[in-house]
Amino acid sequence: MVKSQKKSNAVFYISLVVVFFIVVWGIGFPKHFEGVANNTFKFLTGNFGWLYLSVMSLFIVFSVWLGLSKYGKIKLGPDDSKPEYSFISWFAMLFSAGMGIGLVFWGVAEPLNHFAGTMREAGSPAAADFAIMKSFLHWGLHPWANYCILALALAYMQFRKGKPGLISSVFIPLIGEDAVRGPIGKIIDILAIFATVAGVATSLGLGTMQINSGLNYMFGVPISKLVQILIVVIVTVLFMMSAVTGLDKGIKFLSNLNVGIAGSLLVLAIIIGPTVLIFKNLGTGVLAYAKDLVVDAYPFGKEGWYGTWTIFYWAWWIAWAPFVGTFIARISKGRTIREFVAGVLLAPTIASLIWFACFGTLGIEAGLDTAKTAITETSTALFVVMSEYSLGTVISLVAILLLCTFFVTSADSATFVLGMMSQNGDLNPDLKRKVIWGVIQSLLALALLLSGGLKMLQTASIAAAFPFVFIMFFTMIAIVKALRKENV
Repeated sequence: MVKSQKKSNAVFYISLVVVFFIVVWGIGFPKHFEGVANNTFKFLTGNFGWLYLSVMSLFIVFSVWLGLSKYGKIKLGPDDSKPEYSFISWFAMLFSAGMGIGLVFWGVAEPLNHFAGTMREAGSPAAADFAIMKSFLHWGLHPWANYCILALALAYMQFRKGKPGLISSVFIPLIGEDAVRGPIGKIIDILAIFATVAGVATSLGLGTMQINSGLNYMFGVPISKLVQILIVVIVTVLFMMSAVTGLDKGIKFLSNLNVGIAGSLLVLAIIIGPTVLIFKNLGTGVLAYAKDLVVDAYPFGKEGWYGTWTIFYWAWWIAWAPFVGTFIARISKGRTIREFVAGVLLAPTIASLIWFACFGTLGIEAGLDTAKTAITETSTALFVVMSEYSLGTVISLVAILLLCTFFVTSADSATFVLGMMSQNGDLNPDLKRKVIWGVIQSLLALALLLSGGLKMLQTASIAAAFPFVFIMFFTMIAIVKALRKENV
């Protein structure tokens, strides 16, 4: 126990130092930090874009194979274990952690960027089809397959093999427990903590910007540093209150609330929008998306656009894998591998496709001029489009509420995961450690928001998460090696 505590403290303190160093560098020398981050990211996407495209497609194939294989009936836990959460609560928690603010932030903005973009004639029917299809691609199976791989391996090692809830634990089948508990494991866990802190801080900052922009657009509340500070402080207090209540009450309650609000928002948007066209675009978009998965999986010769969008997304989802994978694993005890793969891969993908079909169609139907106006500022795109529809004000108000609840849930989930990661994989980290990480990520988001460094932090976190491409690849090998020892 003493040895475990020392290891826990080592990872915790080294992670704090790394995060502190990044913050000081980003705020104190923003131009230098931005230059290094951008150059590193351009090098990685320029030279390894093929690798991102390959592994992300491989994740889908592997997940589907694993779910359909003979190993699908194996439980993530003892053979007699039962799921801790109902399917609805389980889906709500994994969906809130995995997408959250991103759906509200990009649900209108991304399709309109493609609709008014350069890959097709702006405003044309071809551009409209392209907008829906590429939004489906970026928010469909790929990110969830990415989460599925790491979450499945973690859940298997935690609940069936009784190992700590750490990213490094997935390598035990490959290199042995002693090697994993040494320097190699520490480095992996520290990288996971940094990727989590940076990714969540970026999303919290973007969420703050959109809440502020929505309040400004709706009520004339000024877009200012003071308002953004107040938003961060209020949300921090709320998610700290949730953290005190624990996983079963706080995060579960908020996640169920998120799904309820998001579902209401979606239904309302479908009713006030061009309903028939939304479902038509959903159908044709799914068919085009299926073709895109197979035919256009390796878009060589188009690296400029794909580097800005697709490869950027693939790198961003991989950067989020440690956080989301760890959280999904934690809430998945007792489910079979087949049930896990179906739930993680299919349910949120279907929800995301319906979401983008709805809000993408609403944006496109508002016209090219509105689209061009909306994409000038991503944080206000949703509100600009909604102002073109009856009851748009109601939708905008509900969207602001949803942003707040997603914001709180993401921060709360992240503090829980960071507590686990820095406490030797303890599935129920102590309150003190969760509070420390909660304050750190809020301060980081606020500091970089005020210094204009959110974009550079996002770029830096993606660059720093590049090793996870290889970690994820070897995770697939590790889980197969472990499963082959099962008596099935």
